Amino acid sequence: MNIPAFCTLFGVLSFASIPGTVFWPYFAGIAILAIGAFTGAREASRAHGIDKLLAFGPLFFALPMAVFASQHFTETKLVATLVPRWLPGHLFWTYFIGTAVIAASLSIVLNKRARLAAILLATLLILFVLLLHIPRILAHPKSVIAWAIALRDLSFSGGALAFAAAQTGQRKPATTNILATLARVFLSVSAIFYGVQHFLHPEFMPGVDFDRSVPIRIPGHFFWSYLAGTVFLLAGASLFLNRKPRVAATCLGTVALLLVLFVYLPILAAHPSDINDGLNFLVSTLAYSGAALLLAKAMP
Repeated sequence: MNIPAFCTLFGVLSFASIPGTVFWPYFAGIAILAIGAFTGAREASRAHGIDKLLAFGPLFFALPMAVFASQHFTETKLVATLVPRWLPGHLFWTYFIGTAVIAASLSIVLNKRARLAAILLATLLILFVLLLHIPRILAHPKSVIAWAIALRDLSFSGGALAFAAAQTGQRKPATTNILATLARVFLSVSAIFYGVQHFLHPEFMPGVDFDRSVPIRIPGHFFWSYLAGTVFLLAGASLFLNRKPRVAATCLGTVALLLVLFVYLPILAAHPSDINDGLNFLVSTLAYSGAALLLAKAMP
């Protein structure tokens, strides 16, 4: 057997040995990355200064959405348990929502029917907050995790609304202003909450996840918590007061991106097959970065 044939066989065997629960989330993320990196780079080439980073906001936002959506097919039974009991057809809704979110992710990175897709995605995420997260908060009002997850999905909906507001080719400026205002309020409330929690619980994961402590092997983990807490508080207050919202949202997205690179990427590299405690943590923080950058792009 020659070397190319051996390499091909080795690659096929390695591919076949990857469990579907691990392969498909990575595949969904890599597929969106391949598409979004091209369109983002093309837009970045026409931008100047910090706007080059804002050009990748749609990619940073859509990639995590696709990763989460893929788990509706790989972890179907688990996801189906999250559907409200009073709603019939749990498996149907699990598959339907997974398909819809993947379609929205593709629409956003391809910029095809993107405004409609973003508004529908934002509506879906708001429904998650109303139907799934608020009942849990009412049952456990002192649970930091319950609040964190609810505000995370609310901030993601804000990112989708900001993307829809930034589609300047559309008319109806009054509607655009409403979308941008809702996005700004959603991101500001979440940023303030996360900022406070970073100072109250600096040992927790920095960013938008608070159900794990930072691994000891991550250098300067308290530094990242306090840095994120400071920037999130200042940026959240600025967004809430509508003072220099573009600068505030850009800083918020940049710091979240730094957390992805210096905290969550090393965690993922140590355990690449751990989807729940590795990949999901990374992409949720990346989605928050993308949402903030989309908001920055939507601000004047």
